[in-house]
Parts: sequence; structure tokens; C-alpha cells
Amino acid sequence: MFERFSSGYYLGRLYVEPHGGHQAVMHREQHEQVNEQLYDEEYDGPLVMKIGTAHVPVHGADGVPGRTIALPETVLPATGVDNPPTLREVLLAKADRAAQLLGVDSDPSSGDGAAGF
Repeated sequence: MFERFSSGYYLGRLYVEPHGGHQAVMHREQHEQVNEQLYDEEYDGPLVMKIGTAHVPVHGADGVPGRTIALPETVLPATGVDNPPTLREVLLAKADRAAQLLGVDSDPSSGDGAAGF
């Protein structure tokens, strides 16, 4: 589903669609597979994907079609997805980059303000 892209990201293609929840979600089993295959055992946070200019933490959920990421309506504008559902290239942050992105968000004084967190 994902292949090496750079020192900080894997590249994949997923359908992006809106949903009414408060967090980004993908098919639970695929989420677990990606987590097991690409993240090390020391990292226990959510997957972090970059879609457009937004970095979003992605959780597993039931009821989401395979190869799909369902985003809250409020996040869609930052992704550049104008007519969902749309097949898009997405970047999956590697474990160390994901931890860094999540750490930036946990410090509101950092001023980085990663979109989607």
C-alpha cells in the first residue's frame, strides 16, 4: 500500500472522502497492517499522513472502505480535495517523523501549527 519515498515519508494512493467524525480514520485492519509493517514497536501513536498541506493523525475504524481515508469535513479544505471521494497520493510519515509531528502539536508555544492536529 505504501512504498519508500524519502527519509521522512512513505508514498501511497488512497481514496479521500469526507465523514462526520472528529478524527481522520481508515479501515481498521489496514490501519493495523500499516502500523505493524512500517512503524517500529516503540512508536504507539496514530499513523500520520500528509494530504495536500495538512498533516493528520489517522486512526483505525470499522465501516471505512479499504484503501480509503475518511476525513472530518473541517480538514478537507487543507487537503486540496475539491470533489471527494478522490484517489490521491498521500504521504505517510515514518515513525520518527510522526512522533516529531505529534510532539510539535503537543507544545502550543512552538508556533509550528501543523494543520489537522
